[in-house]
Amino acid sequence: MTRALPTARPWLDEALRRIEADFNRSADTHLLRLPIPAAPGITLYFKDESTHPTGSLKHRLARSLFLYALCNGWVREGTTVIEASSGSTAVSEAYFAQLLDLPFVAVVPRGTSPAKIAQIEFYGGRCHMVERASEVCAEALRLAEACNGHFMDQFTYAERATDWRGNNNIAQSIFEQMAQEPNPVPDWIVCAAGTGGTSATMGRFVRYRRMATRVCVPDPEHSAFFDGFRNHDPKATVDRGSRIEGIGRPRVEPSFQPGVIDRMIKVPDAASVAAVWVLRERLGRSCGGSTGTNMVGSIQLIAEMMRDGRQGSVVTLICDPGERYAGTYFNRDWLAANGLDIDAWVERIDAFFRTGDWDGAGLESVER
Repeated sequence: MTRALPTARPWLDEALRRIEADFNRSADTHLLRLPIPAAPGITLYFKDESTHPTGSLKHRLARSLFLYALCNGWVREGTTVIEASSGSTAVSEAYFAQLLDLPFVAVVPRGTSPAKIAQIEFYGGRCHMVERASEVCAEALRLAEACNGHFMDQFTYAERATDWRGNNNIAQSIFEQMAQEPNPVPDWIVCAAGTGGTSATMGRFVRYRRMATRVCVPDPEHSAFFDGFRNHDPKATVDRGSRIEGIGRPRVEPSFQPGVIDRMIKVPDAASVAAVWVLRERLGRSCGGSTGTNMVGSIQLIAEMMRDGRQGSVVTLICDPGERYAGTYFNRDWLAANGLDIDAWVERIDAFFRTGDWDGAGLESVER
């Protein structure tokens, strides 16, 4: 973060106008309905965030982070914007930096895929390499101080940059789109956590609007969020990074707000990947692994609703498109090299849609 300094108001006004114009051009994302033949009284919806201009849920986060930094006086004309990210957040922030004619640097671990680097560079960003993923935040802060730039710091500011009361945020959009559905107030909203900003927005919004909806955060293997939630430990850590890109963190990040989450489900990585293979056939969309994590969490909740004889709706997210993962999650050689055997999970998930049979084996769950 940089020290706030006086900002030239004409430049600031133009920067805010450009961001607002971009929002108006891109409109809203679609809410897709996925029928479950075995559960005729329960409907599963996917909020398709892959249709944003930069192709992911992180487009919303990047827009909010830029608005927050601009209005706080942290980003001014000519400011170099720096972020610790090699994934979708960096791509989206590079897009908004280019929109405002600002330099952008993404601090990424060495070994980041050429495809990701190319996406960041496509929007005019530059990638700065570090040896280990654990070094990215410290190096981003060092670079910002050295060039008098601004470290955007998504993992700290994601939960506070979004207006969770309802100002074109994702939660408000979901409820507006659900208004004419058979069960307009979802029983559950299911969203995995990367920074924790989206789950914080969802949880705060439903409480503020006094909705009966509960929020579930499914978490992948090798992520500290589930242990932190279960053990009430804000300092929980794990010793390696998540294989499901965009979600799961080796430590509990400052933006993660467990107090607004009702439940967490630990999802094996093989199940997350298997789910997007099934989803590609059933929804006709190729999605990234984090969408699979969301889908498995949703299946668990729907199975419980079926056992209790309840009808209703569940809403979850398509976080990004599967085309970005043709060489990983949809590549049999990559799966074998990473020890991910998805076939049994594919069969289980597909059988759930046909028969409703689901015992939750292999999943861990904790409810507040």
